[in-house]
Amino acid sequence: MVGDALHRVRSVADHASSNQFPQKRGVMTSTQPIALLGLGAMGSRMAARLLAAGHDVVGWNRSPAPLQWLRTQGGRTAASPREAVAGARVVFSMVRDDEASRSVWLDADHGAAAALDTGAIGVECSTLSPAWIEELAASLAVPLVDAPVAGSRSQAEAGQLIFMAGGPHEAVQRVTPLLLQMGSDVHAVGANGSGSALKLAVNSLFAAQVAVMAEQLAALAHQQVALPVALAALKAMPVTSPAAAGAAAAMLAGAYAPQFPVQLMAKDLAYALAAGGQRLPLTESILARFQAAREAGLGDEHVVALHKLYR
Repeated sequence: MVGDALHRVRSVADHASSNQFPQKRGVMTSTQPIALLGLGAMGSRMAARLLAAGHDVVGWNRSPAPLQWLRTQGGRTAASPREAVAGARVVFSMVRDDEASRSVWLDADHGAAAALDTGAIGVECSTLSPAWIEELAASLAVPLVDAPVAGSRSQAEAGQLIFMAGGPHEAVQRVTPLLLQMGSDVHAVGANGSGSALKLAVNSLFAAQVAVMAEQLAALAHQQVALPVALAALKAMPVTSPAAAGAAAAMLAGAYAPQFPVQLMAKDLAYALAAGGQRLPLTESILARFQAAREAGLGDEHVVALHKLYR
């Protein structure tokens, strides 16, 4: 599903300002509304970036507090996804899982799909299963781009998210300037479902590093090795990625406040296993560790809370 060539899409708005799309073939401008469905930890930060860029943002969220926040920031709010997308030229979704995405887009009473304008583009930024993305793309009357993100809350605030975009080439090009107002890079990776497949691979690789680091720090502590000294040495070696080093530092600092909760990583690993098309024994083992952490009551804590399993 992921194309042979992973290529970076730079802004196609070289001849336009950072707050405006190119004026051709019906491409949307900054004066036309943008809908954002899901204003949680990531969606709210994405909305803030779009508002700061001067866009008219209409938001919807299942719980009311984020809607109040959006109004204080100058955005508009809607009572349902269907109401939010009326008149919008691009619709972003950032929700928890396949079930939430299905409800937001296709619910018979309030789903966004029934109110999408001709010429609009849907952009699903949630971490979802490729199978659901393909089903959703086939269900919509407008183009869909699946553009999940690499990065967490701090990257979203700083506009440093990395988007992995799957979908029709022209649709990806048209939304790239908007994505670059919320992130630093956009990678076009193929047809619908490709972005989601790559995101699941990214999260699986990260989960593997977190799980191994938690285990090895426990082993080093058992052998009376000073962990700060060990981490300083590990960071100097090419075997330790920046992600692994950051996870280890968070473990030693006890930084368990949720940036990427354990339960969401378990969900993503389960999606990765279902999408793999064959048995993935290492991913199964890693998922088992995150399931153990969730069962130990750590589901709402940051993924590095895996370290607590070894205490």
